[in-house]
Amino acid sequence: MGIDTIGVVGAGTMGNGIAQVCAVAGLRVTMLDVSDAAVQRGLSTLGGSLDRLIKKGTLTAAQKAEAVARVTGTTDYAALRGADLVVEAATENVEVKLRILRQVDEVVSTDVVLATNTSSISITQLAAVVRRPERFVGLHFFNPVPVMALVEVIRGLQTSDDTQARTLAFAKAIGKTPITVKNGPGFAVNRILCPMINEAIFALQEGMASAEDIDTGMKLGCNHPIGPLALADMVGLDTLLAVMQVFYEGFNDPKYRPAPLLKELVAAGRLGRKTKRGFYSYE
Repeated sequence: MGIDTIGVVGAGTMGNGIAQVCAVAGLRVTMLDVSDAAVQRGLSTLGGSLDRLIKKGTLTAAQKAEAVARVTGTTDYAALRGADLVVEAATENVEVKLRILRQVDEVVSTDVVLATNTSSISITQLAAVVRRPERFVGLHFFNPVPVMALVEVIRGLQTSDDTQARTLAFAKAIGKTPITVKNGPGFAVNRILCPMINEAIFALQEGMASAEDIDTGMKLGCNHPIGPLALADMVGLDTLLAVMQVFYEGFNDPKYRPAPLLKELVAAGRLGRKTKRGFYSYE
């Protein structure tokens, strides 16, 4: 069974990015959020992102018009009825996600693939609240969605082979490269990435080198496009701390303990780019 119509719950940064790549790939998209204002913000962001692609010469005005025409904004869960796949892309809060998934499950048929874009919450735990949890899967896009090629397809304990196969085919159909990952704290990419960033913070805290030198070392020595401390500022130090705490509690292993300097910066409200100060100043 092919996937032609997509539902996206959440019109924020991740949701409108997912809606954009699906619409550009020729799929019909219903993008849902809690208020008309949130939906309109999402549609406006999507349009602005497509305008930037026109300026770069990678999209024509006609292609933009066709993509925009494929996206419908709504606040009504009943509008998701015709979807072949629904992606939950709401804020990273387990109770919010469980509430949304129950509402989606009430309106869609039992053969629809239900997916979550979570970057840290257990797929097995989320699957447990839907009818037929075997059709539930993790579909973790990376930010910014239109630019980043990778999608992690995460199997919960209940996810069926058929659901996995349909999800992998969907990811490829919208131009992404999927990798298959088992359920576990942080999945594959963040499981490796976040402790590496945390270790860079330990190195800074211990006076091993300056922030600039640590970042230069990783860029030139490991060919990373951005240094770990600059990346932490971009992601948000509060987000990084939350992920490290999930790892620390999920694995019960002291190697995942958050660096004290990370905790201190978050306590001071220095969260990175979004507050104009983190490891670097963005005034």
